[in-house]
Amino acid sequence: MKFFTTGEVAKILDLPGARVRSFVRAGFLAPSRGQRKQLEFTFQDLLLLKTAKGLLSSRVPPKNVLRMLSSLKRQLPDDRHLATIKIYADGRRVVAWDGRARWQPDSGQFVFNFEAHDIAQKLNISRPAPKPSEQKLTAEYWFSLALELETSSEEDAKRAYRQALELDPKMADAHLNLGRLYHDSKEWQKAEAHYRFAAEYAAHDPTPYFNLGVLMEDLKSFPKAIRAYTQAIRNDPSFADAHCNLGLLFEAMGNKAKAIAHLRAARKIYLGR
Repeated sequence: MKFFTTGEVAKILDLPGARVRSFVRAGFLAPSRGQRKQLEFTFQDLLLLKTAKGLLSSRVPPKNVLRMLSSLKRQLPDDRHLATIKIYADGRRVVAWDGRARWQPDSGQFVFNFEAHDIAQKLNISRPAPKPSEQKLTAEYWFSLALELETSSEEDAKRAYRQALELDPKMADAHLNLGRLYHDSKEWQKAEAHYRFAAEYAAHDPTPYFNLGVLMEDLKSFPKAIRAYTQAIRNDPSFADAHCNLGLLFEAMGNKAKAIAHLRAARKIYLGR
């Protein structure tokens, strides 16, 4: 069997060697060790790392990536190689596709694409929102519809979230999700504003601070990212994803001690020990 060194993996996947080792410490895979205790990666490991890299870039939470990759390996027959499977983020889901069927790796459930876009057209969601006094539908209704619309039309989903906020300006979840959609479309200022509103209206929820940390990382504003991740951990010390991202950020900045501490904390939480 062909084995790859950490350096070869880093070159093939266009990742720093330190990031490859961080993925191992975080528990995304468990490569074997050579006679000199060096990491030895198989081609299967390469595919797992490539998949993990792509999902993390799509802002799929690390704990979900870890669970999905583990589940997917169990779901595939022994003679089926991961090279035959495409894994991608689809709205709020992660989907595996083998050319014939699509399913969610974490649950094994098959995916059917029911178009919420058709519902939006029937409701004429594209028209300007009526005044609150004329509105018959509730904020909760528009929020639920927006969740469905995310899989078919992000623009319609944004409009639905804005409808919800017209009726309930303090709906933290609507601010959070709308901020994420603006984040995805690189409308940075709008994303930050809605994340901060979500943090204000749900002061003890770690998620708005986590998302804000990801946004600040994307903007290369690392001190602000550190503050946001740290606040997320203060709100929930068991928030493994925040520990993981903060550890990777500290590692990229050269602070190895803090990087190791947070990556170890993340791994312990992920694995339950």
